[in-house]
Order: sequence, then structure tokens, then C-alpha cells
Amino acid sequence: MLQKRWWDVAVVAGCAATAAAIAFGLVPVEAVEGAVAYGAILAFALTYLVIARPTIGRAASPARFAVFLAAVAVVLVIGTAASGFLAILQALAYPMTWVLGDTRRRGVIGSGVIAVSVLAGYMIGGGFTVGATLAGLATTGFSFVFATALGLWITGIAEAGEERGRLLDELTAAQSEVRALSRERGASEERERLARDIHDTLAQSLTGLVILAERAGRQSREGESDAAGDTIATVEQVAREALAEARALVARTAAVPDEAALGAAIERLAERFRAQAGAAIAVSVDAAAEAMDRDRQVVLLRCAQEGLSNVARHAQAESVTVAVRGGEGVVTLEITDDGRGFAPAATGAGFGIDGMGDRVALAGGTFEVDSAPGAGTTVRVRLPLDGPGAPRPAADSRSEVAP
Repeated sequence: MLQKRWWDVAVVAGCAATAAAIAFGLVPVEAVEGAVAYGAILAFALTYLVIARPTIGRAASPARFAVFLAAVAVVLVIGTAASGFLAILQALAYPMTWVLGDTRRRGVIGSGVIAVSVLAGYMIGGGFTVGATLAGLATTGFSFVFATALGLWITGIAEAGEERGRLLDELTAAQSEVRALSRERGASEERERLARDIHDTLAQSLTGLVILAERAGRQSREGESDAAGDTIATVEQVAREALAEARALVARTAAVPDEAALGAAIERLAERFRAQAGAAIAVSVDAAAEAMDRDRQVVLLRCAQEGLSNVARHAQAESVTVAVRGGEGVVTLEITDDGRGFAPAATGAGFGIDGMGDRVALAGGTFEVDSAPGAGTTVRVRLPLDGPGAPRPAADSRSEVAP
């Protein structure tokens, strides 16, 4: 409707058909009336070419729109007065008015001007008789009502299309913003995941190396060469494990094999911390825990690692128990020591405790710490065996390593 080439075709075809009908005698007119009719047809075509065509596709200014209406009104009055057949030009004038008007108000006003012009032409051409007036009212009334209704309907469709386009643009912008926020959140979660992974693997291993190196230095200074040699051997073993952890962290290898290996992994952890802390560490893992999916095994393994690290650094315990058991749809990890304990409510949680809590929460489980000064400490982790609480691979298992 807003493409100029289609309007060119419509105006040329309409004007040519009207002129041909008069020329071939399909509409009986006298010579003078015929000349006036041809002039009116030419004037209508020039009005379209000079005034209307340049503004098709954009709203005409009020001045241009008024000039267009005035020119069309004059053409229709003169043409219809010369030959009532020229009222057919209103079939082009009505839609042209709505296109140039670009608003409901202008469209209705323009339609009214065209209707009055055609009625005036009928009355002038018919000598202001009752018959001419009634014919003009019938023609113009029907045309005005039909053109106005059609114009309002098409305008509503166009406005709905524009509104839909605006909403689509807003939706596209909102989706772009959501994607940007998702990328930012994903980057933030990835940073948190890397921080946990580094703390749970490399930081723990390096802490163990520091403890063992201090022990070896003290033993060497006290002349305990055999004990110092054993400690140095342990340092070498832990350093090799740390190197393997670093390589696995970079390569994003699996944490726990698909086969049942949780018990073996926790036992290797216990062996390392036996050498570091000198405490007796008992490990028990039942079959229900071994049957868990790998992601949940990773969570339990890292919680066990962090719990044993805290025992080695702070508890001064002589006996530690690590138990993993399943029952009633839940797997429970308990790390109990007979160390000096602490008051959880009065002690600020460190990154390790917070990291365990975050990791367990992501897996849909619960995390508890029971302790009191002089009464030892129990760390308890509960995870569902299955269901929607599974930890997300991106957050836990993609870069884990078996200790």
C-alpha cells in the first residue's frame, strides 16, 4: 500500500480507463463536457504526481495535505459536474487520502471532503434538482461510509503491526540483555567454581607440603635422619599428586571414575592426611554410597578432603573417623575427630567451610558442623541419592581429580 510503483500503476490505469470510457462513447457526453472531463482526469493525475507521490510512505505535512485535499476537491467537483461518471475517481482519492493523512483524524476529514466534493459535482451537473441531489447523496454516502470503515480497519491493522514490531524490538533487546547477564553470571559462577577447585585440590596439597616440609626440617635439625627421610619421601609423593591434580584441573579430567571407587579415593585421602597429621584415620564406605552417580561422589570426596584438611591444621586430634553410609534415599558423610573442637557460633567460617556449604547446597543437600571446645568436631553432609538435586557438572565435576 505504501510502495510508489503500485500507486503509479493504479493511478495511470484508473485515469486511462476513465478517459477511454469517455473517448469510446461508453459514457455519453457532449463535446464541451468531454473536454472538461479530460481536463479533470489530467488534473487528477498531475495532483497525484506533484503533491501526493513525493510523500507516499511518510506522513505529509499539514500544509501539503491541505493542498492535496483542495486540489482533489476542485478536480472532483468540476469533473463530476461535467460527467457523473468521473465520480469513479473517488475510488483512487479515498485510499490516497488515508495514505497521505497517516492518522485516523486526517483520514476521516479527507474522506468527508471528498464526499462533499462529489456531492457538489452531482448537484451542479444535475442543476440542483431533487433527483441529482438524491443520486449524489446515495453515491457519496455509501462511498464515504465504506471508505471510512475500510480506512479505519486498515489503519488499525497498520498500527497493530507497528506495535508488534515495537514489542518485537523490545523483546529482542531484552533477550540480548538476558544473554549478556547470563554470560556474566556464567563467568561469575565459573570463577567461583575455579576458586573452589583450586582450594580443594592445589591449595590443600600445597598446605600438606608445607606441613611435611616443616616436619622434615625439624626432624633433620633434631638428628632424626631416618624419620626425616621418610617425611621427604612423603613430600615427594604429595608433590607428585599435586602435579597430577594440576594437570587434571587444566585438562578438566573426571574426578571419580564411573566404577565404584569412592571408598578407594577417600582411603587415599586418609593415607595422605595420616602422614601429615599423624592421627589414626578410620574409613568406611558402604555399597549405597558407592552406587551414587559420579557428581555426588565428587561432592562427598571434596567435602572429605576439606574436612580432613581442617583436622590436620586445627584439630590436634589423635583419632578421626570418616564414614559414608546410605539409607532412606540419602547418603551421609560424617567426619568425626577427638580434637580440641571450637565454638561454631563464635568463630568466623573460613573459605573452606563456606566452600563446603556452597558445594553441598548446589547438590541439593544439607551441611552441618557440630563442635564445642574440648569436645571434638563432627562434620555432617547429607545428599539425596537421586532426583533434581544433582550437582551441575559445570560447577563440580568437570575439573575434579581423584586424590
